[in-house]
Amino acid sequence: MAGAPQQLSVATYNIHKGFSVTPLFARRPTLHALREQLRLLGTDLVFLQEVVGAHAVHAARHRDWPVQSQYEYLADSLWHSHAYGKNAVYDAGHHGNAVLSRYPITRWDNEDVSAHRFERRGLLHCEIAVPGWSFPLHCVCVHLALTARGRGLQLERLRQRIERLVPSGAPLIVAGDFNDWYWRHRATQELALPLNMHEVFELKGGVPARSFPAMLPLLRLDRIYVRGFSVREVRVHHGRHWGRISDHAPLTAQLERLPG
Repeated sequence: MAGAPQQLSVATYNIHKGFSVTPLFARRPTLHALREQLRLLGTDLVFLQEVVGAHAVHAARHRDWPVQSQYEYLADSLWHSHAYGKNAVYDAGHHGNAVLSRYPITRWDNEDVSAHRFERRGLLHCEIAVPGWSFPLHCVCVHLALTARGRGLQLERLRQRIERLVPSGAPLIVAGDFNDWYWRHRATQELALPLNMHEVFELKGGVPARSFPAMLPLLRLDRIYVRGFSVREVRVHHGRHWGRISDHAPLTAQLERLPG
């Protein structure tokens, strides 16, 4: 791995389908501001939830709605590789999760883990070729159910998928909106501990980050779990400006690859 990049920067963000949710800016498209802010974060990887792949009504109603999909528009020229997992499909279009990467995504798959037909969910699993690394980097972008029962079933499916498909020596990142706001942090207990993973904010401060609502975060919904990395720095990006873009605050982490 001589000469290979040893540091990796990661962001996770629920973008609320590219619309603001605050009363003053209700239902206004925020994609242009969102793209600029993501570019300022400048991370190597971005895990996105509630990404619109296509929506005929929004495209007709909003003159500045991008011609391409939201994930292609946000990737622009900074993240040359991207993958999109279509989860919810409706008459006007569809939305799901996306991963944007500076490094080539060599393989990806989206596993349907919906708990019921009214709340479509998927596990977007990507393999990324980081130059000089002996194993591909495995990344899974998630947006789990609103119900405790649904989340439990999805965490089990996620754990089984990782055990089946990710070699024990391969670097691994699982990030997204876990909707895991209970005090006992179920995702850490049922996913991370059995797989020898660690949540980056728990490593630095003892608890996951408060990320919702973005204006004044109270609930710890979003997570970044890693295996095969040390954590150099973590940050929650919140406040009035971010609160005008989405109801979630983005999280970022600076990681360093562990030897081996």
